[in-house]
Amino acid sequence: MDITSRTVFIAGATSGIGLELARRFRAAGSTVIVGGRRTDVLARLAGEGLATVEIDVADAGSVARARDEVLRAHPGVDTVVTMAGTGAPEDLRDPGHFSTAETIIAVNVLGTIRVIDAFTPHLLARGGGAVVTVSSGIGFLPFPLMPTYGASKAAVHAYTEALRAQLAGTGVEVAELVPPAVATTIGGSNPHALPLDAYGAEVMDLLAQNPTPREILVQRVLMHRWAERDGTYDELVAQRSQALSMLPGRATPAGSLT
Repeated sequence: MDITSRTVFIAGATSGIGLELARRFRAAGSTVIVGGRRTDVLARLAGEGLATVEIDVADAGSVARARDEVLRAHPGVDTVVTMAGTGAPEDLRDPGHFSTAETIIAVNVLGTIRVIDAFTPHLLARGGGAVVTVSSGIGFLPFPLMPTYGASKAAVHAYTEALRAQLAGTGVEVAELVPPAVATTIGGSNPHALPLDAYGAEVMDLLAQNPTPREILVQRVLMHRWAERDGTYDELVAQRSQALSMLPGRATPAGSLT
């Protein structure tokens, strides 16, 4: 992908990985439109010279309005990144977790589909472009403390594979960003989280390859992506299950690996 001359819309780019990539695309020479819910942050980013649009990916009307606003101002949009996401720990022994699960699915899965559906006709009509979805290493190697988050990202992976197959031959390429734990709001509590700037630099190097990789896999996420293939899956899930001791009334499962 030529990252120097794109017109990129990133849904969910007011912080974290999304904002990091927005700034890096702009620095490379591309036009970037940042989408997000937080109007105060959008105003600040507009002051930095970034184009902005308000969007709530869990609201179909908001997505349609944002699409129309983006395409009116930037009819040459050729790259759409579905960055918006949310996640939280859940105790599956407590039925009260369900509202958290609903929110995660509404944003991470249905929100991704809404944004793709909103912009796909435009990309097909122009005869080319790119869709970049955002899954997670947790979608391939579960983190039991965040079950619905992992399930949502596994769903994004499967949906991306199907989208790529259905858009084959149209000129619209489909890539999947697969982050490991990165020092953002969601991953920042992990002491092993990859620094945000290091992650952004590695991602942009991968995106700039020709052809664009189907999956954007930084080095730190390879252990997650290929755990089953490498025979490390069970051991790593057991290690990651130790985090369940953070839930109220839980202790580290007997026999867990250190």
